[in-house]
Amino acid sequence: MAFSRRSNISNFSCCFLVIIVLSLHCENHIVSSSASRFIQTRGTRFVLGGYPFFFNGFNSYWMMHVAAEPSERHKISNVFREAAATGLTVCRTWAFSDGGDRALQMSPGVYDERVFQALDFVVSEARKYGVHLILSLTNNYKDFGGRTQYVTWAKNAGVQVNSDDDFYTKNAVKGYYKNHIKKVLTRINTISRVAYKDDPTVMAWELINEPRCQVDFSGKTLNAWVQEMATYVKSLDNKHLLEIGMEGFYGDSMPGKKQYNPGYQVGTDFITNNLIKEIDFATIHAYPDIWLSGQSDGAQMMFMRRWMTSHSTDSKTILKKPLVLAEFGKSSKDPGYSLYARESFMAAIYGDIYRFARRGGIAGGLVWQILAEGMQPYADGYEIVLSQNPSTGRIISQQSRQMTSLDHMSSNRTNSQSNKLRNSKEQ
Repeated sequence: MAFSRRSNISNFSCCFLVIIVLSLHCENHIVSSSASRFIQTRGTRFVLGGYPFFFNGFNSYWMMHVAAEPSERHKISNVFREAAATGLTVCRTWAFSDGGDRALQMSPGVYDERVFQALDFVVSEARKYGVHLILSLTNNYKDFGGRTQYVTWAKNAGVQVNSDDDFYTKNAVKGYYKNHIKKVLTRINTISRVAYKDDPTVMAWELINEPRCQVDFSGKTLNAWVQEMATYVKSLDNKHLLEIGMEGFYGDSMPGKKQYNPGYQVGTDFITNNLIKEIDFATIHAYPDIWLSGQSDGAQMMFMRRWMTSHSTDSKTILKKPLVLAEFGKSSKDPGYSLYARESFMAAIYGDIYRFARRGGIAGGLVWQILAEGMQPYADGYEIVLSQNPSTGRIISQQSRQMTSLDHMSSNRTNSQSNKLRNSKEQ
């Protein structure tokens, strides 16, 4: 009997161990499968489901603002539908509207549910059409509130402030902003019933659109703010990627790099700001028609190529993170503008993005900006209405196909390397 009991115990122990191992395997598989639904980074590239993810994308900052009027929501659907048809797979848009018309945040911590449901609709429609979102959390400029509104709220509450740059340093203001971060990330979508922080439709969070700091051109003040806010975002959501929202201006950490700026600094430091561990990828914006206003198209294109080359090299060799050209375009308000000039500019930039992407540099681009028909109040000169600009649409579609081809090329290269490694081990 004693031997039989030991045998039964032994059998029971073995079964119990098998159950534990299987449970752990299943749990790890579930976690792995869940993680693979989110866009991640691997070196200087993005990956989705374990495979390389290169993209062609667009900006449509206005989506939540327009969707706050239910009768206008078809415009969001139309843009996503037309964008998806041209192969655009990433959209950058605002997840903020601080005070003012159709405000999401009417006052610190007070939100309009109607506008939040508009953002729910935007996220839901993006998912429907297979488009990933980069959601920006506030603005450097006073449009849609931004830094100016946060500082005004603090001043009205009795906080001693001197300028909009107090946004980066005053604890009260930082507290308001952190509250907004938490409110958006933990929002449960009323359509999908999925919390934003758990939704793989979101590619990344952006801390602030085009941060600038006039009281400290070195980039150090902004660096401290980015470190604090990035740490806070990651404490709430470690599934999604995070980027700053920078234009790409160099600061004081590497003085030799300032030669690539368009003649001035704005209080950011592309190198040190993006070296922060919690920042997953870097961004640059490019508006040579504004930054080098009055110079020839040739001079502006020369600047663009130096700008892109410098940042691509730095992302590969110093940051070792992906880089996205997150805003670029050519305005119809430029002197001597023509559709041919815009399309030539876009084709040239798209060609450069593709070449950099092949070498592990820029991983994707976001043209500024796509509108639906009947949106003249949102037209800023850079707008593209795909249904009205078929030739521009063809250029965009061609770039989408080029970037998608890189997905397949990189996947095949990775599979080939894996097979070679497997064969060498077997030998």
